Amino acid sequence: MPTYERRNSGLPMIVKFVEHFHNGVQSHNLSRYAIGYVVRGVKYVYNGDKRQTISKGDVFYLGIGTHYTEEVPDESNTFEQILFYYQPEDLHKILMYLNLTYGLDISFRHTCEECHGANAVSMPAWPLLKGFFGNAANYLRGEGFLHDETAENIKMTELVYLIVSHDECCLRSKILNNIDTAKENFEQLMYDHIFNDISIEELASLCNRSLTSFKKEFKRVFLMPPHQWFIRQRLMHARMLLISTSKSISQIGNECAFPNTSHFIKLFKKEYGMTPANYRNRHNDELLPETAVPAEANR
Repeated sequence: MPTYERRNSGLPMIVKFVEHFHNGVQSHNLSRYAIGYVVRGVKYVYNGDKRQTISKGDVFYLGIGTHYTEEVPDESNTFEQILFYYQPEDLHKILMYLNLTYGLDISFRHTCEECHGANAVSMPAWPLLKGFFGNAANYLRGEGFLHDETAENIKMTELVYLIVSHDECCLRSKILNNIDTAKENFEQLMYDHIFNDISIEELASLCNRSLTSFKKEFKRVFLMPPHQWFIRQRLMHARMLLISTSKSISQIGNECAFPNTSHFIKLFKKEYGMTPANYRNRHNDELLPETAVPAEANR
């Protein structure tokens, strides 16, 4: 399966992703933020037992970290999406330019409970945004952006303007919240160590913070204590491996930093209300025909 990201430039990257087969649930580890648009087909984003549907014509945001997604082709056996990747410093430069040159309001007062702490949000694209992505799709179809960083930067600036100048919404709030470079670095460091045998004290040291300061910042960013967050992230990954691979329970536990299988089963049951084996069996029994044979998750 093709990867979403290109890493050969510090500038925003624009990528068209096309798939003609249904590969089931896949995992993708993003080291940059992404704004995307579904051109054809349906995209699902999984978070625990919740499934978020992103339909054709929807725009979406993905934060850094691991995302569990499923791309389903339409009746013509095609799934297509366009993705814009960026880092906080890219966004900061663009917003400062738009603010100083055009007086663009870059303040945000969004207080939606549904998107607070969410790592993925979506909404139907409004007409101007649909027109923008249609234009971008034409450029990408003709390889107009290949090796042209200036064109990419111009399109990224246009995209940011269309979203930030729009009415207050989850998408606008998420993007403006990405200006905080320190927060992005903190998040990335945590995601880099999800499956590592590392103590909270060692993580605090890596962040050059005292233990008290580290715990306070962690709760501000992730809305829960470190230990709880790390366990939940590992269990979420285990859950996806259970429904997207045929690996044994012990293998999955080891891969997700739970070397003690009985302890893994106990934690999984506490989080999802059933054992890993029962969870896998229930999923296989209830699976729709279109998702009956998912591919092994990429990691």
